[in-house]
Amino acid sequence: MPTPLGVHADRLTAVRALNAVKGRRQSGRFAFEGSTLLREAHANDFPIEEIYATREAYDAEPLIAELEASGTRAYVVEARSAQKISDLETPPGIVTVSPMRFAKIDEIFGGDGVVLILADLNDPGNTGTLLRSADAFGCRGVIAGTTGVDPYQPKVVRSAMGALFRLPISVAEPADVARAAAAAGYELAGLTAQGDPFESSALPARLGLAVGHERHGLGRWEPVLDRRLAIPMRGRTESLNAAIAGSIALYEAARRTS
Repeated sequence: MPTPLGVHADRLTAVRALNAVKGRRQSGRFAFEGSTLLREAHANDFPIEEIYATREAYDAEPLIAELEASGTRAYVVEARSAQKISDLETPPGIVTVSPMRFAKIDEIFGGDGVVLILADLNDPGNTGTLLRSADAFGCRGVIAGTTGVDPYQPKVVRSAMGALFRLPISVAEPADVARAAAAAGYELAGLTAQGDPFESSALPARLGLAVGHERHGLGRWEPVLDRRLAIPMRGRTESLNAAIAGSIALYEAARRTS
């Protein structure tokens, strides 16, 4: 049976702290909400440490009792406690806590394929969408810049729709990425309006594709790139946002390098 928790339990304060980047870094854990992501994590054998659920949500989601029987700690909380630890205005009543998982960059560059590089993207929605696209188009993994949004930020996790549970993720500096890419025979290409047309450019079997910051572009990643690529636009729109441009490029790269 799940353990009931009072409104002022220290555990709830610790879970609430995971909504902030400081809390995640200090504990090495993150939180995500709802049945859908819980099921995605379980289906992909992602480690699950704790589950906090209202009585109604606990009874409605049989997976919680199944995980509890196999050793996962489960706690029943009051509705106001669920609100306290949630990152959403309307909490779904289930908060799951898991360890953050990071891969080494040389492991991500460990074979043929496409690696997505988030060149210090700052928008959580764009970041989550690109993670989802990277998963959909078979990327080897994703490397995020150290000054961009945290890949385990709650909105990123929601927008990624389970991709975080399947993709190898790393956070690194441009120079370290460049060294690992060169050692593995990867070519680094950045998306920019001033680049060569994507559709007519030859692509290598090992490609690191960098998508830049929503306003500042590729910024400090420019010096480590081997080339620059652009998505030609025939209409009058001046630019595409990072998620759309990156998703188009990932599809095209996957189609041509597979």
